[in-house]
Amino acid sequence: MRDLKQTGFTDRLSAQQDAKKALLARFKPKPAAPDPEFEKLQEKRAAEKEALRQQRELEKAEVRRQKAEVEAARLAADHDAQEAIEAEKRAARKERKQLSKEEQKAARDARYAARKARQR
Repeated sequence: MRDLKQTGFTDRLSAQQDAKKALLARFKPKPAAPDPEFEKLQEKRAAEKEALRQQRELEKAEVRRQKAEVEAARLAADHDAQEAIEAEKRAARKERKQLSKEEQKAARDARYAARKARQR
């Protein structure tokens, strides 16, 4: 077959590229005019999102504060319990120190006698 139009390779190649560009241009989105209502809706949604975000932050801060209060109360109770235990130990130590030598000897002898009784 003869080329009746007398087109060269470069002509055919450029024609193919032009056809491809035209085909792709059909599928490109066409620029739309900006809708003022759409922009207002976008601003309204953004404001609502911001308000919700701030509300969530406030709720989270409140929860953190409540947890901190509970933890502080627990620590205070633990501290009070520890102080009571230490006071009881100090009182017992003080009581032991106040025993006279004879009382200490009598208590020691009683422990010794009980130990001997258990061994028999």
